[in-house]
Amino acid sequence: MTDTEPDDRARAPRTGQAEHAELPESVERLLLGRSASMARDEVSASAGVDPAAARRFWHAMGFQVVEDDEAMFTEADREALGRVTAMVQGGRVSEELALGMTRAFARTADRLAVWQTQLVAESLAPPFSEELEGKDSRSVPAPGVAADAAALLARTIDEIEPLLVYVWRRHLTNAVQRMLADADPAVSSDPSAPVRAVGFADLVAFTSFVRRMSERQLARLVQHFELLASDVVAEHGGRVIKTVGDEVLFVHTEAAAASAIALDLVDAMAEDELLPPVRVGLAHGRVVSRLGDVFGMTVNKASRITAVTPSGTVFVDDAMARALGSVSGFSAIERRRRMLRGIGVVTLHELRRAPGGRRRSVPGDGS
Repeated sequence: MTDTEPDDRARAPRTGQAEHAELPESVERLLLGRSASMARDEVSASAGVDPAAARRFWHAMGFQVVEDDEAMFTEADREALGRVTAMVQGGRVSEELALGMTRAFARTADRLAVWQTQLVAESLAPPFSEELEGKDSRSVPAPGVAADAAALLARTIDEIEPLLVYVWRRHLTNAVQRMLADADPAVSSDPSAPVRAVGFADLVAFTSFVRRMSERQLARLVQHFELLASDVVAEHGGRVIKTVGDEVLFVHTEAAAASAIALDLVDAMAEDELLPPVRVGLAHGRVVSRLGDVFGMTVNKASRITAVTPSGTVFVDDAMARALGSVSGFSAIERRRRMLRGIGVVTLHELRRAPGGRRRSVPGDGS
């Protein structure tokens, strides 16, 4: 076996090949530039960084601390550490801020990387229809598929990286604009807790679906739900905060747009042959935003409202109903008062489209 074979394998499609011990190292070289060759003290000295500071940044990136003499670092690690150190030493950011940004990148990148590898592996797996015939029900890719996925990711990294930076810059622009709007006294009296419409969309009878499905079927169902819900939320300019299996948390700055999201989600799930019905709870009020998530009484209220909302229905709180009072296209019909755990007694309203109200197109429905 020649020295170039591992690289060639990573650059070329690998179909039906057995695992090779050399593949992880060749992929590492393609993704990081070269194989790990430096120990912790060596990479710290090369970057001009105190070993203790280097350890803090390495930990902030989400990686375990290694022994001093263990060759775990590459030239890419040295360059990254050097850039961060230059920012801190140049006085542009504090070490605390640099560590915080590093953690934010690391947590997001970890989820992104896992998501990417799963998507690529699924695209190379046998057709999903074969599972119905009992040929393949695994949730983890077969060795050959995993090798092919690794090779494809390594081969396309130079084309993917600019797209990643572009998408990040676009979202950063939107986040900065929201921050400036929240800080404007004419828009918000309390920028530390801006007003948002908060919604939870919850798949009904999800547990019964889980019992009838294989792991692979369940993974595809959850992925299909996340993609459809994300498309609907994005269609109206909202933000998906997080998805947890059978539930999606989203927010919007505008009550009317959040209402359109909720009603479109109900319609989209009702028309989808794979998914069970959905129910949505909406609340309007101040939220605390931290680490990309949202917290506070408004979020808790939206969650509790969702738990008592009937299937295929949208319930909203009093504040949301009031915010929609002067908005055309929607009606909020008062329902009975309910005691919500941890919230208290709340008057609920069923959200509907007003007579003549028009549904916006849901991505993929052809309307």
